[in-house]
Amino acid sequence: MAYQAHFAAELAAAYPQIPLRLNEPMAAHTTFRIGGPAACMALPQDAQQLKDLLLFAQQRELPVLLLGGGSNLLCPDEGLQALVIKTKEGLTNLERIGKNRIRAHSGVTMARLAQFAAQNGLSGLEFAQGIPGTVGGGIYMNAGAYGGEMCQVVVSSEAVSREGEHRLLRGDEHGFSYRRSVYMDTSDVIVSAEFELTPDDPALIRERMQDLASRRREKQPLEYPSAGSAFKRPEGAFAAALIDSCGLKGLQVGGAAVSKKHAGFIVNLGGATADDVKRLIALVQQRVEKETGFMLEPEIRIL
Repeated sequence: MAYQAHFAAELAAAYPQIPLRLNEPMAAHTTFRIGGPAACMALPQDAQQLKDLLLFAQQRELPVLLLGGGSNLLCPDEGLQALVIKTKEGLTNLERIGKNRIRAHSGVTMARLAQFAAQNGLSGLEFAQGIPGTVGGGIYMNAGAYGGEMCQVVVSSEAVSREGEHRLLRGDEHGFSYRRSVYMDTSDVIVSAEFELTPDDPALIRERMQDLASRRREKQPLEYPSAGSAFKRPEGAFAAALIDSCGLKGLQVGGAAVSKKHAGFIVNLGGATADDVKRLIALVQQRVEKETGFMLEPEIRIL
């Protein structure tokens, strides 16, 4: 801890304009509401501050965790001896450019992006309004729901490397596939993206968004903290259907349980630990593989 405190003090002295939090509980920054304290959390207010933080960490060989909305993360109970850089607090610029495009910084929430598109009469992001993450995380994992995916609307993205170099990706350079992008194979950090959308009546767009929101409320356990879908869709099947067929709805380890409402979700019933969730994931994987032959891969990013 003394080692981390030393670098936190050095960081504060070098960049006093960047907000810092020491021993910040990760449970307060993840939708699972699980996770011990991060040694140091930084909240960059613009792209230059993000670049400064990455260079600082690179030069001192500090481990870094990039955090947006924390919607797909399971953080360890013992905390993180790392510099956590949270984009959601500052990288939030959003603007319409030209007739059919929107540019958004990586810290913009998916819900705000979808609402902004609707207000501007631009269709294509209706699926995103119920996804709890940010633009950066959405592109990183090619987030999607109800037939829509980020790969359908992202035309370019800007990123910065850990060495401070700027990158620009266009179209197929993103390497999008199911819940994947090329960013998973690099250490580059997404700064912003542009979206190509389709003009439509704002009232019709809002109507579609309301329909999707209603379907989510009906089918998903939104009343409990979770990290969204716990498992990726295996080829030739659906994770939730496989889990349900094995009679695993309601299976519980400590404060973590397979949702009784939707078998694809693992929820925090109250006081769940990361260890509870990991043990539950392992139990589900073992039972599903034994009874169906499918090996489920976690969609949750487990730190």
